[in-house]
Amino acid sequence: MDTEAELPVWARPDAFPPSGPGWGWVDRKGRRVTCAGFEDLASAIVKDAGARVDLVWTPDAPGLVLPEEIPALHPALRDARVRWANWEIAEGKRQMLMFGVVLGLMLAWHGLRTGQILASGTMGLALLLFLILGFIPWYQGRKRLKKARLWAAGEMAADAPVLRFETWLLIQRAPVTRLLLILIALVGLVQLFVELRSPLPFGISVAMAGLTKHDGHAADWWRLLTAPFLHGHWLHWFMNVSALAYLGKRVETFARWPHLVLTFLIAAWIGGEASARFTQSPSIGASGGLMGLLGFLLVFETLHRALVPESSRRRLVGGVLLTAAIGFVFHRFIDNAAHAGGLVAGMGYAAMIFPSSSSPHRPRATMADVLLGGAALGLLVSSALLACMKML
Repeated sequence: MDTEAELPVWARPDAFPPSGPGWGWVDRKGRRVTCAGFEDLASAIVKDAGARVDLVWTPDAPGLVLPEEIPALHPALRDARVRWANWEIAEGKRQMLMFGVVLGLMLAWHGLRTGQILASGTMGLALLLFLILGFIPWYQGRKRLKKARLWAAGEMAADAPVLRFETWLLIQRAPVTRLLLILIALVGLVQLFVELRSPLPFGISVAMAGLTKHDGHAADWWRLLTAPFLHGHWLHWFMNVSALAYLGKRVETFARWPHLVLTFLIAAWIGGEASARFTQSPSIGASGGLMGLLGFLLVFETLHRALVPESSRRRLVGGVLLTAAIGFVFHRFIDNAAHAGGLVAGMGYAAMIFPSSSSPHRPRATMADVLLGGAALGLLVSSALLACMKML
């Protein structure tokens, strides 16, 4: 049997906070709800419409645990997950219908010409929304519904490690990731302000601080640093912020914050250089840096296999494949060169910095890591402020 010291931090008995007296559950904001007994707790899980019940406590548990770790709660969990999957399927259908109608109207307006649906930026955005907000949730809901209906005794407990890992990661603090999110939000507000005040069509902010190019190089070297903080529209911004919130926290939690900022900075720079050499249109967005974080995690977690569950690592590969597929379909609007450059940069950085290890413990940051990471963080903050100044 594994001792506590031989387990990764998320798998230890004290990974979650101490429990309270009696029965109860904790939502995603850390709020505790006391229950009268087992039946009350099971009923709360069955009626949980927003998937809020992440952790529970019982009189026998020394600390908070996942409901999947309590066999008596499995029937209630199965009912809840069937309902969640049905809701996801219904919501996916609704989104597909809505954006499908939009696409149909656009096709009727522009005519059924070859390639027309991808030649229009508005059509491309509608198709992307159809895919991300409609088809993918619908498909995932179908898979989850099938799995929930076929659950047999013991199968739900087998899912507990990856659920425990994701739940533990969710409640970890990641101040540097939060700072990067604040910087992107700040630049986004300034970009929105500038665009709304401009009498010209959208794009004045791109000309001021985006990655404009000349003869296979950035028009100005500093644009390689400012462009990652700008975005093309709300969906672009939302997708990048969501990815940074998850990938940044995962890198910061397991590899420590200096490697988060160093990876993001290097990958964004190299992704920009790749974009300048292989594409001609101006580029904006943090995708190069984000693909660098994804590539970093792929290599880092492969070198430290005891740190995270195998199934969680496989999901990172799925993220790369999904990004590649979207990039292929929407190559007219997505900077695949920046994606590829950032991904390779992140993978190369992790491979050069970290040796292979069988330890379940997270590596510690050295003084050199802290100094270099601090310098990189200062450069990122300065770049965000420079982007605001250039636009204003």
